[in-house]
Amino acid sequence: MGIGVYSAGFLLNACMRGQNALPEKTTSGDEGEKSSEEVTATEDLMREHGVLRRALLAYAETVPKLRGNPFSVIPDMLQRTAKLFRAFGEDYHEKKLEETYIFPAVKRAGGQASGLTGILILQHQRGRAITDYILTVTKGSKIDPSDTEPLAKTLESFVLMYQNHAAREDTIVFPAWKQTLTAKQYDEMGDKFEDIEHQQFGEDGFEKALREISEIERGLGFADLAQFTSPPPPAR
Repeated sequence: MGIGVYSAGFLLNACMRGQNALPEKTTSGDEGEKSSEEVTATEDLMREHGVLRRALLAYAETVPKLRGNPFSVIPDMLQRTAKLFRAFGEDYHEKKLEETYIFPAVKRAGGQASGLTGILILQHQRGRAITDYILTVTKGSKIDPSDTEPLAKTLESFVLMYQNHAAREDTIVFPAWKQTLTAKQYDEMGDKFEDIEHQQFGEDGFEKALREISEIERGLGFADLAQFTSPPPPAR
């Protein structure tokens, strides 16, 4: 899916999770020796989903602009979003963690979560094809008018798919995966995930990813959280 296109910029400018991004936990007595910055495996996975969800929100908020005033959309911001999703979501989170460790264990265990793994993998594959498409149509200085509506529809369908996808993983698949492990194995998996991340992105990857998605949000005009506050409900 063209990771080479992305890796040079993204690995230098933005990627993933830094341990220093976490607040320090207080400890007391003789039990305060363990690192206050340690992240469990499931927390790690769900924080990564948080970055991907922010990328999805960037896509979702771009759709009305594509339909209302396509010339106001900066293609480079969508390029950066797609590259972030490719390196962080598809090539790391999906391939290196979920498809390598989580889905196989859940599949072997059986049950409701096991029945979802095939669909989740198919959706991973579909998402990679969609990312390829987004990278193609946003590589110029402006989006071709003939691509405006097809891109809007593609972004809408991708956002809907991944919202449902990530929600099922967070509430069904990840808890089922944790149940397949002993406490010691679960702790070891947290360390393994950390090692894989560092091998792929170096130190402080998550912190870099947060910086990148924040810059994208500013570039698209979506950085101010207050603008998304709902109005009061209608009076009755």
